Amino acid sequence: MVVGLEQSLEELRETFRLGKTRSASWRKSQMRGILKLLQEREDDIFTALNQDLGKHPVESYRDEVGVTIKSVNLALSSIEKWMASKKVEMPMIAYPTKGELVPEPLGLVLIFSSWNFPLVLALEPLIGAISAGNTVVLKPSEMAPSCSSFLAKYLPIYLDNKAVKVIEGGPMVGHQLLEHQWDKIFFTGSARVGRLIMAAAAKNLTPVTMELGGKCPAVVDTLASFEEQKVMVNRIVGGKWGPCNGQACIAIDYLLVEEKFAPVLIDLLRKTIKKFYGENTKESKSISKIVNRKQFERLSNLLQDPMVEASIVHGGSLDDDKLMIEPTILLNPPLESEIMTEEIFGPLLPIITVNNIQESVDFIKSRPKPLALYVFTTDETLKRLVIAETSSGSITFNDAIIQFACDTLPFGGIGLSGFGRYHGKFSFDNFSHEKAIMRRNFTDFGFRYPPWNDLKLQFIRAVYSLQYLKLILLLLGFKSGLRRR
Repeated sequence: MVVGLEQSLEELRETFRLGKTRSASWRKSQMRGILKLLQEREDDIFTALNQDLGKHPVESYRDEVGVTIKSVNLALSSIEKWMASKKVEMPMIAYPTKGELVPEPLGLVLIFSSWNFPLVLALEPLIGAISAGNTVVLKPSEMAPSCSSFLAKYLPIYLDNKAVKVIEGGPMVGHQLLEHQWDKIFFTGSARVGRLIMAAAAKNLTPVTMELGGKCPAVVDTLASFEEQKVMVNRIVGGKWGPCNGQACIAIDYLLVEEKFAPVLIDLLRKTIKKFYGENTKESKSISKIVNRKQFERLSNLLQDPMVEASIVHGGSLDDDKLMIEPTILLNPPLESEIMTEEIFGPLLPIITVNNIQESVDFIKSRPKPLALYVFTTDETLKRLVIAETSSGSITFNDAIIQFACDTLPFGGIGLSGFGRYHGKFSFDNFSHEKAIMRRNFTDFGFRYPPWNDLKLQFIRAVYSLQYLKLILLLLGFKSGLRRR
């Protein structure tokens, strides 16, 4: 249980009520605080990520520190523009009026972050919440204890502790937090926990953003050029095992490839894995470990099905002491097996063969909508078919993972992969309410008020159909009628 939770939440609500978080200067000062934290505590961040997940400093900077610095700098340079009201065009029925949209903060928001990218998945939504002018409670994942402790120790030093608080703990703490009223809940994690959070949020009609996951497929077309094949395989290996050894919601979950191309692809994957991670990948310093024993056993169990085990064409060895699983490739495991029905979230890569690459579109459509879809092809017809016929949070052609770092594209899911979106301006919008403002003077033509007559009916019809010439003529007739009265 969290001691003093009621007092902490009341302090956050009071800070918001006083309007302290609404100014651009306060918001920018918090952005500078996050930037200073990332720069001054970089080594501490690397240590925490290595302790929790075995991440190399290069991977930690690429996937956590660097992408967060980029987001902070964008917010710093854009907050005034994001906060500015936007004029909107008003319809003729409201003439003479002016309209605008004014973004305002929601209030007190709760952020649940995930363990696989424990820094960026905590700070990315935090940047959005603060830049929008909210007060925040951040609940890091207890499954990454070193990173959770880092955030709890240092965020109060670098940020306004009366507006941003970090609360650590396990499921019981999460449950205690959900008993309170929030103006927004942002969750990154599994669909199972997401359902529990939505059920709790529904009691208070609290709006939620769900960043979940699912099985992210990659469609791999036959490429004639060896150079293109080499680049493609580099990106597939990087998009599967590069982000936390496959423990990522946007990591490639499985491949769809024409049967005739499968042997070539498997050979290229084997060679590239050895090039990236060495002959003994379990000893590599360039690949992350499995986060804990529970996840290690879950992944191990996926391979225990005899039909699944028989489909292994590369890897498959496990190191129980180091919580390491070798990058593993499987060819056509049973489609009804757990490895093909549940999100893998680990270093196992099934390859599913099809007779024709266009069949991959029907395969994807027959399954839950993925968070991300990757397509490696030079065929423009196939690209158009994928865009038109499939539904996913995003589609990336001829690369993987990189879309996460693009602030001008929203990041978010659809269906079972989540809902709501963030990154860049989309993060600001996620934690804001666009308030509609309408301004009018006391000029009044009276056509909207009784008593009714045929002239008023024609007038309103003309207004709604935007028949301007007819409207002018009717207006002139209406005015002359008023004068005659």
